[in-house]
Amino acid sequence: MNANSLAVRPAARSSAMTPRRWVTRALVVVLLAFFVVFFALPLVWLLLAPTKSPLALLTDNPFSFGSLGTLAENFQALSEFQNGIVWTWLANAAFYTGAALVLTLVVSIPAGYALALVDFKLRRTLLIVTLVVMLIPNTALVLPIFLELSAVRLIGNPLAVILPFSFFPFGVYLAYIYFSTSVSRDLLDAARIDGASEFRVFWGVAMPLAAPVIALVGFFNFVGNWNNYFLPFVMVPGRRAPIQVGLAELLSNVPLFNPTSAGSVTIELPTLALATIVSVAPVLIIFLFSQRFLVEGMTAGGTKG
Repeated sequence: MNANSLAVRPAARSSAMTPRRWVTRALVVVLLAFFVVFFALPLVWLLLAPTKSPLALLTDNPFSFGSLGTLAENFQALSEFQNGIVWTWLANAAFYTGAALVLTLVVSIPAGYALALVDFKLRRTLLIVTLVVMLIPNTALVLPIFLELSAVRLIGNPLAVILPFSFFPFGVYLAYIYFSTSVSRDLLDAARIDGASEFRVFWGVAMPLAAPVIALVGFFNFVGNWNNYFLPFVMVPGRRAPIQVGLAELLSNVPLFNPTSAGSVTIELPTLALATIVSVAPVLIIFLFSQRFLVEGMTAGGTKG
């Protein structure tokens, strides 16, 4: 028996499928199958549903492709529903989330910077308050916000949605974590020694380094506000509602889910599926174009800058 055969045996033994490794692989396969069944398959069905007629959607293979002509017909039906109100809802959602996003970044990034790198009185108290408020569910605040805005007669006004959307303590906390772990205090002190004001230090030194966290805060704020249903439903009903509230109205006009709508203007299931795809498309597009910054923002706190 030579040395080569002795060297091969440990490698062969280590590559053998032990019971523990077999169980681990089986669990991985089961988990992957679970996620495919409960997440991937419904998504595939949703993408294929607008290409079918209502009858074909119920009788044909759930994962078969219909036709581009049927897709065009469903798109036309969606556009003609209540004189194109779907596009009004989309424009409303874009306006509300865009305006709130600007206000959120203007407030959250400087607030996180101040909590992390500026020494002032009540700094620790403000940080604790931010953490406590961050843990309160948004739905729990809808009623007091409604009463407050009703007192100043803003219900039905776009500000009734934009101002609450701009309140984003989680964004302040993300900015605080980023500036605490990824921006060197020595770099900021050097700028101060050179005579830069506190605003100049923040705008000229800290802000260029904060692009990842700005993208992260902006993305979470945009997605959360775009998908928010309860607050806009209470504050701006009717034609001023965003697309998520509009989807609920579309659902109420589907005879399969609401038999009382059979005598009024109705919408079919393939058209509703198309509306759902249209409603999530902006979030998907923004994610695809900003994912590099999102990854940098999520991993920024892993190492000390």
